Amino acid sequence: MLTMSVCVFVMTKTTKHVLIAIAVFLGLGILTTLWAVHEILSPNFHPDQKAYIYIRPETNEAAILDQLRTNGRARSLVGWKLLRMIVGCTPRTGRYAIEPDDATLTVLRRLRNGQQEPVQLTLPSIRRLHRLAGLLSQKLMLDSATVADAFSDSCFAAQWGYTCSTLPALFIPNTYEIYWNTPLETFMQRMQRENKRFWESEGRDAAAKALGLSREEVITLASIVDEETAYTPEKPRIAGVYLNRLKQQMPLQADPTVKFATGNDTLRRILGHHLRLQSPYNTYINKGLPPGPIRIPSVAGIDAVLRAERHDFLYFCAKEDFSGSHNFARNFAEHKQNARRYQRALNTRGIK
Repeated sequence: MLTMSVCVFVMTKTTKHVLIAIAVFLGLGILTTLWAVHEILSPNFHPDQKAYIYIRPETNEAAILDQLRTNGRARSLVGWKLLRMIVGCTPRTGRYAIEPDDATLTVLRRLRNGQQEPVQLTLPSIRRLHRLAGLLSQKLMLDSATVADAFSDSCFAAQWGYTCSTLPALFIPNTYEIYWNTPLETFMQRMQRENKRFWESEGRDAAAKALGLSREEVITLASIVDEETAYTPEKPRIAGVYLNRLKQQMPLQADPTVKFATGNDTLRRILGHHLRLQSPYNTYINKGLPPGPIRIPSVAGIDAVLRAERHDFLYFCAKEDFSGSHNFARNFAEHKQNARRYQRALNTRGIK
């Protein structure tokens, strides 16, 4: 009986220890589970305002964690690491938003499902396509050198129905929603659709046809008008001057085309030796329009050509007060008087 009592006592004592151990284990498991759920589902990112992380094909886990910490101001990355171990997914390339108080699971789902937020891409009226290439590389997952090389490749331009000289005519200044990881080919397809939509709206194609000009010719003339003045109300009148000269088969004699031919966009004064420059863009020695636009023109410049003012002016010259507006003349004698006043003003200011 004594032996039996001892066994019962030992078994009872052992059972208690086992039960306590199991209870502790289960308790720790529950606490661990609750802690993990908290790390995954509770607000974890606290940027001052909406932030973004960028995933390239070569972006590794360490770089992602660094962006989550720096851009997203993550409170903890434990939940992220736990989910990555459980889910084991590879985030898709793209630009992803992190909102204040986002949970770890919310952000991971965005990356796993490719739920990007599009970029607001503003294409401005800009000189030289290599500058456009630089702008695209700042806004999209594109390499500026690769884009610039494509823009100067005649085969690439021909693929979209242009030459290297006329390619700027494809791009219509506007703000477009586009995904950050959009390939160059997809971007060009989008620009082609936007170009078509632009010309087929507001009677632009019909207006160009009435002028006897192609879309590219309208864009080319608009680029000259934009370079001549930033004063929008005067653009239709300047466009009218150039259209009058084209009708009379007079050289356009547009200083901006000469400036473009020199390759020096900082040039402030066109001198005699510039006017003798042998270039298809020198409209002092070549009649008609130059081979292509000298910039991506503004919509205001394009519409100024399509709705050009009807008049009999053949000349214009910047006003001597440097207001940005111009003096217009119907004959060369009047124009020479206007030009002398402007030249004197330039000399007075020491502009070379």
